[in-house]
Parts: sequence; structure tokens; C-alpha cells
Amino acid sequence: MAAGLKPSTLGLLKRFNQAFPQFYEQFVSSEIQLQNLRLAYRLYKTKLAVIEIQPESNKSALHFAYRNQSFLLSDIFGVLAAYGLTIHSLSLYGQIKPPMLVFIKLVVSRGNKALTEKTSENVCRAIREALAGRFEVEEMLAVEFNLDAGLEQVETEFYVDPVFHLPALLIEADNQPGLFYKVMYAIWQEDLLVVNANLLVWRGRTRLILYLLGPNESLIPEYLGQKIAESVRQRLLGE
Repeated sequence: MAAGLKPSTLGLLKRFNQAFPQFYEQFVSSEIQLQNLRLAYRLYKTKLAVIEIQPESNKSALHFAYRNQSFLLSDIFGVLAAYGLTIHSLSLYGQIKPPMLVFIKLVVSRGNKALTEKTSENVCRAIREALAGRFEVEEMLAVEFNLDAGLEQVETEFYVDPVFHLPALLIEADNQPGLFYKVMYAIWQEDLLVVNANLLVWRGRTRLILYLLGPNESLIPEYLGQKIAESVRQRLLGE
């Protein structure tokens, strides 16, 4: 736990962390835990999603915090695809107990450069409009991509992670435009809630491990998980 904090802050952080999966306090740095607590307080005060983009080295970092819902990632990644942004890394921490908040950090670039101030403003505005139902992500993407075209060389696997004690879905596919949006759209169609994510892009392949809750924020039994993995695979292949 973070050293030098007031006992009252430490107590608040401890209670806040109890809403996350068991691994959160053990594997997530104190700095990120505190940052997420501050974002949660901003959410509590404003009742609005936190959406902001800041420079990070020669790229840009998108920070997002809101109540977790199955369509969120579809909207966020859809907007990023619509603006032609490259995703370099993904950090996602979601609570598994009320108030079910999710905290996301995405490192992105455009042409391998940080976003301009104007582009950052437009992306943040588009995400906010998408969440409000006033920005039709799918319509905008249909101009750029063939959304009916399947991904190439898709593999999926469901398992219960022995360390995190959460259902996990591994998705691996060849890199191509709109990949992240199509994956997250498939997750939304299955009514799944992502509460943690790992991303690896290597040699033309993207590997995502998504830790999930099922419909109504429930745990997913093994037999259902296998069906979900196959259903997601079929959706991504365009079958």
C-alpha cells in the first residue's frame, strides 16, 4: 500500500479496493490504485464519465472512467477506429461489486505521433456523444470499413484463470483495421462485461485476454464459457 498517506485516505482506499477482483490490490501498483480512487471521486462529484487525453512521451494517453456496461468498449474502440488511431497498449480495471466502475487507459497515436490538441478534443467529444447515443459509431465506421467482413485467422479459448479466479476469454487474430472494434462489438453482442484486459501485439498478430462477467454481472460456468468462445469466434470470422 502507498506509503506516506493519511490513515483516513488509506482506509478509504482499502474500502474502494474491495469492489475489485482479488488480484487488484496485489498486482496493481499503489499509484494506479490512488489514481483510480481520484477518478472515482470525480465521477461521484460530477456524475459524468471522465474522458481525457494527455500527451505521453511521443504518443497520447486516453483515460476513461465510468460505470461499466457491456457497450462501453464497443463505443470507445469504435470512435478510435473512426479517427484512424493506432492502439499501443491497454490497461483496464473493472469492479466486480457495486458501483461497478471501470477505469481504462489506452496509449494511442496517429501516424505514430501524439494526437494534436484539436484531435484529442474531437475524440473525447465523440466518445461522450457515443455514450449518450447521439453519435452513431457503426454508421461512421461503415464509411471506412466493411463491417461485415470477418477477421483473419481467429482463435478463441475460454478458461477460468487460476490466479485471478475470473472467467477469461483469449482472442487472437491477424492485425487489421477495425480489429479492436469488431472484437468489442462481439463482446457486447454476447452481453459480457470486461473487468480486466491484457493486450499483446506481436508479429502481425493481436492477442487479447479479456476477464469477464456474464449477463447480469454473473460468473460464467465452464460449459457456457465454451459456447461463448465459439460464438465470439463465429461472429469475428463473419460466419
